[in-house]
Amino acid sequence: MKITDITLGMLRVPLSTPFKTALRTVESVDDIIVSIHTDSGHVGHGEAAPTAVITGDTHGAIVAAISTVIAPRLIGREVADLNALTHLVQTALARNTSAKAAVEIALYDLFAQLHGAPLYRILGGGNPVLSTDITISVNDVDTMVADALSAVRRGYESLKIKIGTDPAKDLERVREIHAAVDGRASLRLDANQGWTPKQAVRAIRQLEDAGIHAELLEQPVKAHDLAGMKFVTDRVHTPVMADESVFGPVELIELIRMRAADIVNIKLMKSGGLSNAIKLADIAGLHGMDCAIGCMIETGISVAAAAHLAVAKADIITKVDLDGPSLCAWTPVEGGVTFDGPRISIADAPGLGIRAIRGLVALQD
Repeated sequence: MKITDITLGMLRVPLSTPFKTALRTVESVDDIIVSIHTDSGHVGHGEAAPTAVITGDTHGAIVAAISTVIAPRLIGREVADLNALTHLVQTALARNTSAKAAVEIALYDLFAQLHGAPLYRILGGGNPVLSTDITISVNDVDTMVADALSAVRRGYESLKIKIGTDPAKDLERVREIHAAVDGRASLRLDANQGWTPKQAVRAIRQLEDAGIHAELLEQPVKAHDLAGMKFVTDRVHTPVMADESVFGPVELIELIRMRAADIVNIKLMKSGGLSNAIKLADIAGLHGMDCAIGCMIETGISVAAAAHLAVAKADIITKVDLDGPSLCAWTPVEGGVTFDGPRISIADAPGLGIRAIRGLVALQD
């Protein structure tokens, strides 16, 4: 199976409701889709989310990185040489993690198709069923409570509460949501870098003293502030999870060395694809650190790849935050992974199992 062509498309899908965090507001998925074609007729698909405020990647940067730098390295290569291919992707240029992730996802899709098995099996996984949390966007208190209750009615047992705008208001949000769903759903708090270390410690201690014990606190301080992250981790009982602070193995090793967090959130758009995501899980596992698997605002293409990885590394990836497709107003992907409320089910089909992508608009070279 030899790579003959790599094409790009734009996929736009509105969200059911705006996605709001301390960093940004998003109203639709606007992602670049990569399709890698082969001489056997097999096609592998990948997806890149342009999350400029986090990864620095924009639509133009993703398209240029893939079409002018990465793709020429891969044309004519054998899909069977997966390790060599991922090395070519990772060394093609610095950073550009979303572009690299999209290409790698398509390569892993093809590699599993080559071997006639779902990707999670190729990666060594077993039970292809997961349960995800759902995001409750930062908003006024009443709206967040209503959104939380709606999520519980739809079967979600874990809620990711977006906070980080103002500590006093954030505490009110968490208290009211906790009062509404206590005993029916756990709370994962995500400050998206919005607090100072002292604000984070003060806020979480107040919640703990009030008997509100969140499942975790995600990225309370600025991404570069590992000392601040450690300050929080050392002073609260609630487990602290690093997200934007860790893109790849080097950052994770330093995080572990400093004992700056309890959990790490793996995202393919940060790691640059599956090859580094696998390394992250293995490094964390060696040090006894739990992992979460997360996503940006993505559809069931790239999130499918993350789900396959979560199944393959289920002993290490203990928390699933793959609600991107569930936030979309409609489903563009046919086949592959099914998102039914909190339940994620993976089809028993080769690769990612994607049969078609609706609404995809081809991009010209």
